[in-house]
Amino acid sequence: MDLFETMIHHSSVRSFTQQELSAELKERLILAAQSASSSNFLQAFSLIEITDQKKRKAIEKIANFPVDNGNNGQFYIFVADLNKHANVLTLKEDSMEYLRTMESLVVAIVDATLAAQSMAVYAESVDLGICYVGGIRNDLFQMKEILDLPELTYPVFGMFIGYPAVKNEVKPRMPVNAVLGTNTYRSLTPELINSYDEETTAYYQGRRSNVQETNWSEKVHQHFEFPRRQNTSEFLKKQGFVF
Repeated sequence: MDLFETMIHHSSVRSFTQQELSAELKERLILAAQSASSSNFLQAFSLIEITDQKKRKAIEKIANFPVDNGNNGQFYIFVADLNKHANVLTLKEDSMEYLRTMESLVVAIVDATLAAQSMAVYAESVDLGICYVGGIRNDLFQMKEILDLPELTYPVFGMFIGYPAVKNEVKPRMPVNAVLGTNTYRSLTPELINSYDEETTAYYQGRRSNVQETNWSEKVHQHFEFPRRQNTSEFLKKQGFVF
């Protein structure tokens, strides 16, 4: 399967074999992440590999997700990281006023996300499976304690990587004309929404496991029917960011 086919056949993997990743393969995954584009070459992210079983169990509880998966798979946390840059500015006795801004935080989050996706693409190109774990943000203050996070850092998400025991079916993406505009923003029309709901209804009813009576619109409704992670702003302020 060529790279394009690998990418469009992406699906999340939540069950891994006991086969361990070699040291060479793990190094390649890290190097793939580091090779991603970075705004102004700031490289404003850090990676934390979680190997301690107690920490994996604690993170599993926070994320409401079986990230420990027994002892299988590698688990990485991607951290938006401006603490390194604070160290540089401190050495030069420069002001950190503009390091603490919302724009700087966005840059760091984007850097961490690009690094993660570079790692994911490489992983799937060598027949590994991956799953992002955004649920680590369910308790940011506890994650800070578990990971010993310093000021000016923010844990964005985790990623589980390993050899797939089972792969989910590929979820049908929106049609291209629902996401691509030409010279201007393209809004979703009722016709596009209804058509995509029909497609996703068939997907959820026809997959091999976790069959559901739902569709994309219903998933959107469920996600936004109540506020989520309301302590994010409080956490970021305590981490030294100024809004």
